[in-house]
Amino acid sequence: MRIGVNVPNFGPGTDPGVLHSWAQTVEGLGFDLLMVSDHVVVTPDVARQYPAPFYEPFTTLAWLAGITGRVRLGTTALIAPYRHPLLTARMAANLNRLSGGRLVLAVAAGWARQEFAALGVPFGQRGKLTDDTLLALRAARDDIEDYRAGPIPLWVGGNSDAAIGRAVRLGDGWHPLRNTLPWLREAVDRMKAAAGDRPVPAFVPRIVLRITGSHVTDPNRLAGEGTIDQVVEDLEQLRLLGAETVVLDPFGGDPDETLHPEAKWQMLAAVAAHWDLHPRTEQP
Repeated sequence: MRIGVNVPNFGPGTDPGVLHSWAQTVEGLGFDLLMVSDHVVVTPDVARQYPAPFYEPFTTLAWLAGITGRVRLGTTALIAPYRHPLLTARMAANLNRLSGGRLVLAVAAGWARQEFAALGVPFGQRGKLTDDTLLALRAARDDIEDYRAGPIPLWVGGNSDAAIGRAVRLGDGWHPLRNTLPWLREAVDRMKAAAGDRPVPAFVPRIVLRITGSHVTDPNRLAGEGTIDQVVEDLEQLRLLGAETVVLDPFGGDPDETLHPEAKWQMLAAVAAHWDLHPRTEQP
């Protein structure tokens, strides 16, 4: 099982130097995947959770590709309706080629109504627009010129039944976000049931990373929350559930956390020390 990290590409403490340090930390510790988030317009509903500056994912990942050599790079999750499907397919193909085949693209339908309005995108059509983007990305796989670096893994983000259905129909993986282990166990069963006779998408969840000094006993404890022993046991349980990749999300919800990333790096180092990451040694 591979382990990735969701790096905050937003907030008052984030700048090119900090992003560079995040990349060095994630790759240096042996994690397999570095992912960033997506917003285009920091409208009030977005700013409450993810304030400016917000670094756009395609340009940020292109820059990170140039300062890393091994780690895969991805989005968690690209808001598909914000860009024309053909533009997304072209940018993704170019970034995958320029990075040596290291791109992983998780997409989602989005939630920020004010941002949709600012972009002139109909919020009520976000499901169809997301399908259109996935169809364009899948069609682009037939373009040998663009995909000589290898096909881009397409993950579908979201916790809803609609997201599961979209992953079954159009994705390579289902990417649920920040939930409890019991919920994830039940959700894997729902995904298998939804697939029926079709191939079951890869299970590639994103979980929190919040290491505490004492055991967390709350029955609603999120996966990835608790002592390092609890976090490692959660990873083992996800491995047994069949997870191919688990993405750790160290952002706790307070934008001021971005001013002090060292605490998050220490948590990642603790995971690396307790879990054999098996980093790839070959160059892409």
